[in-house]
Amino acid sequence: MSLVDRTRTRRTTPVAVAALLDVVVVLVFAAVGRASHGEQDAVTGVLAVAWPFLAGAAVGWAVARLRGRWPLDVRCDGVLVWASTLVLGMLLRVVSGAGTAPSFVVVAGLFLALTLLGWRLLAPVVTSRRP
Repeated sequence: MSLVDRTRTRRTTPVAVAALLDVVVVLVFAAVGRASHGEQDAVTGVLAVAWPFLAGAAVGWAVARLRGRWPLDVRCDGVLVWASTLVLGMLLRVVSGAGTAPSFVVVAGLFLALTLLGWRLLAPVVTSRRP
């Protein structure tokens, strides 16, 4: 492997992991929400709840990239990803005829903030401990 390949791999690996973590966070949010309401049809039901929020997260990532950044930093781009995930996710739910009860918006906002911003806050601590 050439030096260029190794450098590119080192740079893209954290980005791929970050994107995967954001997807996992949204899927866990949808799964926990469905389970708390005792709803069945796990896979398709979770995807039906998750897709608007995944689309919102993708837009947040795209906007961060247009700004020339990877959305790994919690202060600016992490907040951007969280806000777009929540706001666009809720707007897409409205457009698709799904519910957006005020309590759902609050719970979604808190859960997504805790998880989407939380892993970004913890990542530097965890990665700095590596040998």
